[in-house]
Amino acid sequence: MRYRVWMRLAFLALISVFLSGTFNAQKKGPLDGIVDIHAHGGPDFIPRRYDELDFVRRAKTAGMRAAVLKSHEVPTTQMVALIRKLEPDFPSFGTVVLNRSVGGINPRVVEVQAQIAGHYLKLVFMPTNDAENPEKHAKNLPYVAVSKDGALLPEVYEVMKLVKQYDLVFCTGHVVPKDALLLVHEAQKFGLKRVVVTHPANQGTTIPQMQEEAATGAYLEITANQIIPGMQDGTDTILPNPPGHMPEEYIGIIKGVGAEHLILSGDFGRPDFINFLPGWPMAINVLKKLGVTDEQIDIMAKKNPAHLLGLDDPKPAK
Repeated sequence: MRYRVWMRLAFLALISVFLSGTFNAQKKGPLDGIVDIHAHGGPDFIPRRYDELDFVRRAKTAGMRAAVLKSHEVPTTQMVALIRKLEPDFPSFGTVVLNRSVGGINPRVVEVQAQIAGHYLKLVFMPTNDAENPEKHAKNLPYVAVSKDGALLPEVYEVMKLVKQYDLVFCTGHVVPKDALLLVHEAQKFGLKRVVVTHPANQGTTIPQMQEEAATGAYLEITANQIIPGMQDGTDTILPNPPGHMPEEYIGIIKGVGAEHLILSGDFGRPDFINFLPGWPMAINVLKKLGVTDEQIDIMAKKNPAHLLGLDDPKPAK
């Protein structure tokens, strides 16, 4: 009798394990485990496909692990603090981008954002839309400089001090390649541990320059929205890839720099880009068809960004 009871209990245990595994498998979504450090949503100064709360809720349902919410013109830290109250079990983080709208290279705005309740500021960007480049000079447009005569401006070092003090991530923004190289080398000397070169392919950075940047310990970003071939789904919701930015270019970057130095982010959110939910799988499928392995994709889209954000860091003892 006792034997039958034990057999029945063992059978029930096996059924429980099977059902638990099936349930967990069913819980996995199409974006399972992805950590997106470059997510755009509204409200913003330009139209967006969805607001940030909607993005977080959709991303969570799809299995995304965490996300960084970015605007080029306004800090997102306060919005993240509110979203965290509504979705406390989805790690979302804020950014500040040092464009003219926040005073350019303004250490004070970094200090204030870092101290907002919850301490959700995570990424600090050098200028993006207002970065100095030849087009700005040719059209006599205003810009935010980060260097002069081959040396970083003093206020950039003040920002670096705050990044180090508050354990933030330092990002190069849309600066030209020579300034990006200067930034990552000085960040390394300054002892910054978390540095990202913001989508260097978009700034015309060469593979040797990227390799030099990676050698400093910085992560280099490639973005999923640029990998999807233009008009792939037969609609006008995807911008055609600009010249020199076909998917094959990113294979060259992955081979030349190495997945261990790269982060694959989304950069979706504009109305003329496809929605991030189908966009992410489309970009991953393109990479896989061109020979990128599942392991490399996991390193770029999951492991490296999780490390960058400290998601796997040991929790401090209470």
